[in-house]
Amino acid sequence: MRLRHIQPMRRVFIKLAVIILACSSLASASATLLLEEPYGRMGFFTATGHAAVYLSGVCANGPLVLRPCAPGETGIVLSRYDGVGGYDWAAIPLIPYLYAVERPEDVPLFANAKMAAFLRDRYRRKYLEKIAPDLNNGETPGGNWYQLVGSSYDRAIYGFEIETTREQDDALIRKLNSSPNKSHFHLISNNCADFAKGVLNFYYPKSLHRSLVADLAITTPKQIAKMLSKFSGRHPELEFSRVIISQVPGSMPRSTNVHGVVESFFKAKKYIVPSAVFSPIFAGCVAAVYVGTGAGHFEPARNAMVFVVGSAPERPLGREDRRAYQQQLKHFLADAYPEKPGQSVDKIWAKVQSKAKTAVDEQGRPILELQVGDNLVQIGVAADNVRSGNAPPEMVRQLLAARLQSELRGGSPKGLSEEEVARDWSLLQKTMAENDSRFAARSTPRSETIRGNRP
Repeated sequence: MRLRHIQPMRRVFIKLAVIILACSSLASASATLLLEEPYGRMGFFTATGHAAVYLSGVCANGPLVLRPCAPGETGIVLSRYDGVGGYDWAAIPLIPYLYAVERPEDVPLFANAKMAAFLRDRYRRKYLEKIAPDLNNGETPGGNWYQLVGSSYDRAIYGFEIETTREQDDALIRKLNSSPNKSHFHLISNNCADFAKGVLNFYYPKSLHRSLVADLAITTPKQIAKMLSKFSGRHPELEFSRVIISQVPGSMPRSTNVHGVVESFFKAKKYIVPSAVFSPIFAGCVAAVYVGTGAGHFEPARNAMVFVVGSAPERPLGREDRRAYQQQLKHFLADAYPEKPGQSVDKIWAKVQSKAKTAVDEQGRPILELQVGDNLVQIGVAADNVRSGNAPPEMVRQLLAARLQSELRGGSPKGLSEEEVARDWSLLQKTMAENDSRFAARSTPRSETIRGNRP
């Protein structure tokens, strides 16, 4: 009798578990607009940056065929670039799209253009030959394919995530897989932001539109981010959040603030000043449009969490904690380089790295190979292997100090993660000799004490 009652109850619990898992799976689906800052200075149109869409429930077989994600997969980024194999869009897994590596633990601590190019080409040769094949001599091809992977080496990115469903994902997969994937890119009428707008409007029809006045009828990344934020405000039943994905510390130029079309023109002195001199009326009209449309009022970073590689987003590092780390690093550098006060160790490391050869270790993690005296040494440049090479300890400390100095430099980093700064400081401490009294007195930054006292 007892067994007879247990069996139905067991079936009920199994059904409930299945329902709960299904509901959690649906609730976790989302579409995230990636608003990517501009880099380089080619003109006011390029100041609008780039747009792409990250879909947490959509994955891909290669860059051109979409499918639903299996358990444990993290989705793909859909983006449109001009001149990539003649295709209109490509799908890249999230971590490779951001860092040109396959695993979170392989992300380099400090990157330069040489390392970014090496990691991008390594990924291309493994996964993107179909859309960016080798040249006839086996060399790396030119073109915009490089922007499909390693985006975070070039710029900071803002994510605007909105809840979706599995049914919506499946419908988008059917639509894109069954439609011709042939490029019809046009900077003015069919650009990257138009593509992102089309994807998001597929999920929520007529939610996003271009601005006829502020952007001269050109779809811009900032405009659709602004529209998506407004749409979420009108639909509080849909989960919505913002996140900042920091630019990887290193010697590559830092990206700049993203603007709309009129805003770009208005804020660029090389355009607005000559206009004010030769055509005050035109310059006045530009100013009126800028002020009247509130083009500069939208702040992408407002209330945003910070993306942490391989972990959940967290709050940005507080101003007080940041100052504590900056002061602590200042003390460390003064002790480590007493002959050179105010040392810019990140610039020194950048010179060292520029002379090194980029490679990977047996686990596929990035390393640097460089000559030190008569010896060829290897130094790991990811958090997981930075202490496993045969480089002198002072060289490892220099790399970690350069990473921290780049992260903590006043005003420049966007989306500074407390978890990653604490990790970097911990790694730096581990490279110090345990019996070195110069560092022992300053072994714990104030921010760790603050964090330890938090509930």
